[in-house]
Amino acid sequence: MSVEINNETAWELEMSEFVDLVSYCLEQLYVSPAAEVNIMFVDIKTMTDLHVKWMDLPGPTDVLSFPMDELTPGREGVPSAAGVLGDIVLCPDVAAEQARDAGHAPIEEMLLLTVHGLLHLLGFDHAEPEEEKTMFTLQRKLLLNFLANR
Repeated sequence: MSVEINNETAWELEMSEFVDLVSYCLEQLYVSPAAEVNIMFVDIKTMTDLHVKWMDLPGPTDVLSFPMDELTPGREGVPSAAGVLGDIVLCPDVAAEQARDAGHAPIEEMLLLTVHGLLHLLGFDHAEPEEEKTMFTLQRKLLLNFLANR
């Protein structure tokens, strides 16, 4: 599993925690060990620019996902194909604001957003109620199990 992380912000983050989280999630979802994921932490201006350019929506957002090879989860004994899953772009400043509103630590919000972005790279969505239920249930399960086992 190749997880590249680039922090373009002033936030001091423990990158190994994000690598471990992504590796854990991909293993649980039977994604090829040869899969590649990139995570980038950006400031509000950069995230705003990306949000406008790619989603045609104003202001910054918390996380954006840019799938590449359109990989999907495998199943036990049959991992997904190898390839580049894509890029996850996170804005720690927006995550910190959301964490404050939700009553938990910024790092917890960033870990949650990492799982959320990763699931988008794997084809999950939350546009429809049933999709949202499936995605958010899996997101919660993956994060809670990761946190319980670290």
